[in-house]
Amino acid sequence: MPNLAATKRKAVINPQRETTRRVRVAPYVVPRLRPRPGFASLTVPTRWVKFVVAVFLLPICAALSQTFFTAFARATLAQHLWTGEEFWFFSLGAVLWVIAFFGLPRPVILYVFGHELTHALWVWLMGGRVSRFRVGPEGGHIVTNRTNFWIALAPYVFPLYSILAILTYGALSLAYNMQPYGRLLYAIIGVTWAFHFTFTCWMIPKNQTDLSDHGTFFSLVVIYLLNLLLLCAMLILASPHLTFASFGRDLVANIATFSQKIFDFASFVLSGRRS
Repeated sequence: MPNLAATKRKAVINPQRETTRRVRVAPYVVPRLRPRPGFASLTVPTRWVKFVVAVFLLPICAALSQTFFTAFARATLAQHLWTGEEFWFFSLGAVLWVIAFFGLPRPVILYVFGHELTHALWVWLMGGRVSRFRVGPEGGHIVTNRTNFWIALAPYVFPLYSILAILTYGALSLAYNMQPYGRLLYAIIGVTWAFHFTFTCWMIPKNQTDLSDHGTFFSLVVIYLLNLLLLCAMLILASPHLTFASFGRDLVANIATFSQKIFDFASFVLSGRRS
């Protein structure tokens, strides 16, 4: 087997300059099985497998998108979600950040720090170790003994600063009455989530090896699906009339409807070829 002890990955932060993220992967051995007589061994690249998985995830993405936008429209118009202070302060924070993102110098180093820290956190959570952590205005990298597609894609689906804001608010609530500052929390979550969303969209077109190492198509589908799931969870928590159970029932119904349409289309194509 090829030696996987030193694998290099590039992370492009500035569109005009490139830096290198070095990821060291511990070598491993896959046991070999003796092929049966008359059968040839078949090796399928993992990228092909991930591509097929991504194709099967597309109907789920479509059904989840339909469910989200339907639930959002219902909660906003029929259930008056837009009148709540949660909606307004979250939206205010998000809009202020978008204005700052396009109108002011971008805090790239803050994003790079959060990006690399998210990589490192998921390495630690999965039992690996980080031997080097580097962050600079032109990019950064970590050196670790473990990597997989989840560690590579985590910064694109895990809004670190939003999670830190919620955890900080919860910790302070144990000692102080933080209820008067609830509006500030909604605004901070709006700012930090918009920070995550805008920088993710800004980074994806820059030929990130985080995406290409595991197949760009697969990575984009996973990023879209997980970010949409996060939005769905935020919508359910913000809406007093929407529950995880009701949302789940709508999602299952939409998946069934979408699957039936695919089956009907496939049947129509096959019957046309036979005739």
